[in-house]
Amino acid sequence: MTRITPDIHEAVIAIAREAASAILQVYERGFEVEHKADHSPLTQADLAAHRVIAEGLHRLTPGLPLLSEEGAHVPWSVRQDWPTYWLVDPLDGTREFVKRNGEFTVNIALIEDHRPVFGVILAPVTGQVWHAQEGRDAFLREGETDRLIRVRRPASATLKVAASRSHRDPRTDALLARIGDAQTVALGSSLKFCRIAEGLLDVYPRFGPTCEWDTAAGQCILEAAGGVLLAPDGRAFRYNRRETLLNGDFMALGDATLPWRSWVPEVAAQE
Repeated sequence: MTRITPDIHEAVIAIAREAASAILQVYERGFEVEHKADHSPLTQADLAAHRVIAEGLHRLTPGLPLLSEEGAHVPWSVRQDWPTYWLVDPLDGTREFVKRNGEFTVNIALIEDHRPVFGVILAPVTGQVWHAQEGRDAFLREGETDRLIRVRRPASATLKVAASRSHRDPRTDALLARIGDAQTVALGSSLKFCRIAEGLLDVYPRFGPTCEWDTAAGQCILEAAGGVLLAPDGRAFRYNRRETLLNGDFMALGDATLPWRSWVPEVAAQE
């Protein structure tokens, strides 16, 4: 396993903070919105944050490749041979950035043997930083103070369920109806993983497309805090195993003993 020394750990947090500063400069002065081929939004802040992170990680670990949402496409024929690499979303939640609601993040993860082994998520507006390493604890940093975070287990009697603010769909509504006693919390970007890791939310179901850079850092933090991120077959999420970078459906849980299979009709029918 790649050794994440304390110096590297802190250096990555510093890079995320520098990227956050670049994002806020755009956020505060106003910006134009372009659209990619898949119709998702793109701003100057996405590109500025990408440049900061790409340059910073290259200086820090020149031997490790980088896969970023805003970077050049890396063919499967190349990346399928990567045992270890950085997986980055320079600005997760661009739709929330455009809406100016503050619910966007910087996501940086280190992937090794298809698993996220180190993750940093930073919320530029609040300055909060969630960070974790595989096999160790997860922390929330506010200012310069780290606080240990753990999922809520057992889950609350009335489940607090995170729902995407910009990607709510009928399957999510059907799942919420099957849960029954639940409180829905609308939230953008990878903050949903962070709030489960803190014990403030219980469940985050996602149906429909996300990309691997959307989930990797959040998965590392959630798992280090005692939670799980599961595919419909119940297996933990893994990365860089296919040509596509699109994720399938998933269920993020603070308490892994929750009866999540019974909430998803397609899964329950297979039991």
